[in-house]
Amino acid sequence: MRRRVAAFVALTKPRIIELLLVTTVPTMLLAERGMPSVWLVLATLVGGAAAAGSANVLNCFLDRDIDQVMHRTKRRPLVTGEVTPREALVFGYLLGAFSLVWFVVTVNVLSAVLALGAILLYVVGYTMLLKRRTPQNIVWGGVAGCMPVLIGWSAVTGRVDWAPVALFAVIFFWTPPHYWPLSMRFRRDYAAAGVPMLPVVADDVRVSREMLAHTVAMVAASLVLVALTPMTWVYLVLAAVLGAWFLGSTIALARRAARPRPGVRLGEMRLFHQSITYLTLLFVAVGADPFVARLGVATLLPA
Repeated sequence: MRRRVAAFVALTKPRIIELLLVTTVPTMLLAERGMPSVWLVLATLVGGAAAAGSANVLNCFLDRDIDQVMHRTKRRPLVTGEVTPREALVFGYLLGAFSLVWFVVTVNVLSAVLALGAILLYVVGYTMLLKRRTPQNIVWGGVAGCMPVLIGWSAVTGRVDWAPVALFAVIFFWTPPHYWPLSMRFRRDYAAAGVPMLPVVADDVRVSREMLAHTVAMVAASLVLVALTPMTWVYLVLAAVLGAWFLGSTIALARRAARPRPGVRLGEMRLFHQSITYLTLLFVAVGADPFVARLGVATLLPA
């Protein structure tokens, strides 16, 4: 029973869910300008985890043929037979239905609609329509991963404002320089599976330049936030420092790609892990800023 439960949990891709929830809570803190009710935070996290889990399970169901080919995914439960395709499909639908009902009952209808949109964007938009057809799959397919900030904000306020749109843009532009380094590392896997990730169809120079362009836009979006909602200079400084750090890492990879040397790796996996650190620390700064303001630190806009 323990192995069966673990197999179903693995289908939900817990690490991805964890990263999505890391962006939800700070957004809720910013929307409340403090600490929302513990119940609301827990309810939003439960609904968000169920929605993300549903999308991930259905993704595994639809991509099980690809997962059989790729070394990185060949141990997933649908490939090993620990979970049957029918079981995965039912599990994915049940998680999705639960998340929508849960949001309506415990949070609000807008958050439920946004959660449904996230599921459809990932399952239909990315997995079914884009992933196997275009090198820009992760760019537009990554929109689903941006939805938790809108869900978190709407859970607190009952609406969507420009501030969460800026955070949405941060994650949107962050996704390519986060995922393409991983695709560079496993380029042969994607090529064997027939998935046209950009690193499969383009050389390292073009990929690194596109990552650089997205990183610049990401940093700009993180700074634009101060013009849309009251933020202290502490956030502005942290966002600028973190952005400069990650931008420097992206530039370094682009230089190594432009001037490859025998025996010297590009460092794509290092950039992949740095991208996770960047997003985590940036959203820690977002969530902490309302409390920093309460300590008397001046905001850049009137509250």
